[in-house]
Amino acid sequence: MRAKLKVLSGIVAIVGRPNVGKSTLFNRLTEKREAIVDSVAGVTRDRIYGKSEWTGKEFSVIDTGGYIKGSDDVFEGEIRKQVEIAIEEAHVILFVVDAETGITDMDKQVADLLRKSNKEVLLVANKVDNAMRQTMSAEFYSLGLGDIYNISAINGSGTGELLDDLVEILPADNKEEADEQLPRIAVIGRPNVGKSSFINALTGKERNIVTDVAGTTRDAINTRYKLFGKDFLLVDTAGLRKKSKVHENLEFYSVMRSVRAIENSDVCVLLIDAERGMESQDQAIFHLAEKNRKGVVILVNKWDLIEKDTHTADKYRKQILQKLAPFTDVPVIFISALNKQRIFQAMEEAMKVYERRKSRIPTSKLNDVMLPIIEGNPPPSNKGKYIKIKFCTQLPSRAPAFAFFANLPQYVKDPYKRFIENKLRENFDLKGVPIQIYLRKK
Repeated sequence: MRAKLKVLSGIVAIVGRPNVGKSTLFNRLTEKREAIVDSVAGVTRDRIYGKSEWTGKEFSVIDTGGYIKGSDDVFEGEIRKQVEIAIEEAHVILFVVDAETGITDMDKQVADLLRKSNKEVLLVANKVDNAMRQTMSAEFYSLGLGDIYNISAINGSGTGELLDDLVEILPADNKEEADEQLPRIAVIGRPNVGKSSFINALTGKERNIVTDVAGTTRDAINTRYKLFGKDFLLVDTAGLRKKSKVHENLEFYSVMRSVRAIENSDVCVLLIDAERGMESQDQAIFHLAEKNRKGVVILVNKWDLIEKDTHTADKYRKQILQKLAPFTDVPVIFISALNKQRIFQAMEEAMKVYERRKSRIPTSKLNDVMLPIIEGNPPPSNKGKYIKIKFCTQLPSRAPAFAFFANLPQYVKDPYKRFIENKLRENFDLKGVPIQIYLRKK
């Protein structure tokens, strides 16, 4: 019988050498397609976090990069670091081995690392989908890690018994605050603009892999963070690329994940490279966030590399905003992730945008301010018909949306809607927040 270990919280790490099915098991446990699954070794480069529940107990699951030594892969050393950090963070470890391949030298290296960790380890033999492999898996007892759980992650066989024993190890009162209630700040941008470096600078940990190869972060990764009394989730996304450059399945999954990260966020922090400026791909990413009605803060990273005078920042800001028209009411902050210059100011601004996005303007105040403005500058008449707007209100939506009630709403054109939006922005603090204007029949 396995001794029960009382732990502080339910964090479970899935570790093992590449291509043993760790990501498939992660997807099975979380019941989501969160981790990229591909036959290319080393696909999961960063730790991926997910939630799993079994018999009423909820716990976090971490999927790690494949553990490998003696490889020429530029990511090899970084992946090993990621596994070691995951082992530090986790309370229970699922060590996955491949029953089809059998025991390897790399499995032995991982087993040595795990024995030294003094953590609770469950040894999981994957790809056991027939009686012969069940017999073959017995060789893994030689790793000295106790009982073997024979499973097939791809079809789910054997995972029930594994989960039964896993939740027995976890504490009964492991019900953490639901992450869904926390503000979600997505860090977005083209590959290699410094998104992971920015998050690492904020958290003070090597939370994500940082190398000089574009597109290192293939998956979106959540980091829970506290700053100035605020509690929120940071989401580091894969670098978005133009569709013409997406050839591999991996890139396709990465782009889809980045898009979903934007869709599921409250505020998007868009990093651009100071040396390259606001390029067409940056604009595309910005408009994707705007289209999804997310709050936006623009961070100009690597500002320490730019030669500056007293007017450089103002000129740079104007150039950026001109390219974003008509939505130009956006905070622009000049940072250096490397030197930690203004990174906390950036997150403070992101939280302000979050508060603005969920703010409500009382109907009476809205009408007191907007109706005199509209009366002084009414919509132009159309075919001899005069348009009168008599009432306005904020709609009960997640992002700010306003309804203006008129006698002939169909004749109000886009230029006048932009006029209304500009006046709303002048009179109410909506910086960084896309808003929608609806004209309705009174």
